[in-house]
Amino acid sequence: MFKPQMIPPMTEATRSRPDQPKTAVVVGGGLAGAAAATILAERGVSVVLLEREPVLGGRVSGWTDRLDDGEPFEMERGFHAFFRQYYNLRGLLRRFDPALQRLTPLTDYPILGPGGAIETFRGLSRLPIVNVAQLVWRTSYLKIVDLWRADVRQATAMLTYDRNHTYGRFDRQTASAYLDSLRFPPQARRMLFDVFSHSFFNPEAEMSAGELLMMFHFYFIGNPEGLIFDVLNESFSDALWRPWQRYLERYQVAIHTRTEVDGLERTNGDGWRVNIKPGGNIAGDAVVLAVNVPALREIVGRSVGLNDEPWQAGVRDLALTYPFTVWRIWLDRNVRPDRAPFVGTAGLGLIDNISVYELFEGESRRHFLRTGGSVLELHAYAVPPQLDETAIRTELLNRLHELYPETREAKIVEERFMLRQDCPAFAPGSDYTRPTVETPFPGLALCGDFVRLPLPSALMEKAATSGIMAANHLLNRWHVRGEEIWSVPHQGVLSSLGPKLFPVTTG
Repeated sequence: MFKPQMIPPMTEATRSRPDQPKTAVVVGGGLAGAAAATILAERGVSVVLLEREPVLGGRVSGWTDRLDDGEPFEMERGFHAFFRQYYNLRGLLRRFDPALQRLTPLTDYPILGPGGAIETFRGLSRLPIVNVAQLVWRTSYLKIVDLWRADVRQATAMLTYDRNHTYGRFDRQTASAYLDSLRFPPQARRMLFDVFSHSFFNPEAEMSAGELLMMFHFYFIGNPEGLIFDVLNESFSDALWRPWQRYLERYQVAIHTRTEVDGLERTNGDGWRVNIKPGGNIAGDAVVLAVNVPALREIVGRSVGLNDEPWQAGVRDLALTYPFTVWRIWLDRNVRPDRAPFVGTAGLGLIDNISVYELFEGESRRHFLRTGGSVLELHAYAVPPQLDETAIRTELLNRLHELYPETREAKIVEERFMLRQDCPAFAPGSDYTRPTVETPFPGLALCGDFVRLPLPSALMEKAATSGIMAANHLLNRWHVRGEEIWSVPHQGVLSSLGPKLFPVTTG
């Protein structure tokens, strides 16, 4: 029950490679697009990979920058955690890092709250349910009387996960309404739940409770790998994207950066024409669209022959959530040596986490050894759109000084500030119309962390998994065996009780 679950490739596919030459155009070079390109190229498909930006990576990209003194460094779009149940992403990483030596485990990621509150995940069992029970038992923010007052029936929904039933019952409810229904004490809710829900960029009041329950199942309740995660020990450029690009090039993938797609056309035969801005086109037997939500809507809107109104409406209905902030700062002195590499925060305004980069990333460690100054990164997710950069900077810095008092006298000698809005929204009621990997058009597949998948998955793992599934979908048309897909168990330990405890109402 608590073992990873494998989805085998489609059974009707029998070949290891197409019996005739096939070409595929993958639009978008983030995790989803790179995953699709990898699987297709390994099976002998001639792949062209198009990326609008100067580098591969999408929302986990990295690029070279320089400090004022000329020192080069690799910048990226923020800290990312590689959880152990990211089976498909880790399988892709093993192509160019067989022993996953570029990943380093963290021993804990504390949660900091108001008034010195702290919660820790250190030492918990790896066994699902047991780890959560241990966490609830040992936390100082829940007492026996609180559990007596809590709505245990509502909490049971976390144990009854089943994709069809959970989304059918909870997708139209907001995450905040579901968390309110648990009737946990405010401090317990803040320390045990709020930090978790904030990590998915969507504000609770505008996020589907069905999506939240899937996240609980994927990361905690149904996860057989434990609650601790790994981090890259070098920059995303050096540890991930440069080696991955070299791997793709060994399979003759033609990678074109700074190339923006204008739209698609279906050719008279069974193929596709991909139109490039400001002119030109590339032909292919198949196309994978692995772009973000705004780009997808634009490409579909400019395409010819995608005449399926319900599908087009599903694409148009995709939306973005609130902006997020990544603020990396280089200090003239170090933070306390006992600080954790990564902490989450709860109930402290905008700030959602603090990373001390020299404690896990080699480039920042080398900078620290040369200068004695720490490299920190502050994140804020689901930032209210009305806040400007000045207000965000002021609050984040004030919170840093509050949580890490030794930084009050520190001088910021370098900084990089990003305020971006390109993460998908998971609004209440949106699951039913969300596009899937398969499309109504032969030879066209979608992938990205916005698509509707039949298995529990999220964030980087969802992007990678959807990319593999997109490749498998196309390979099946050519009777070529695809890649195995791995997942946490698809159902919760009490999934059979879900329809009885939480009947689905219509209307």
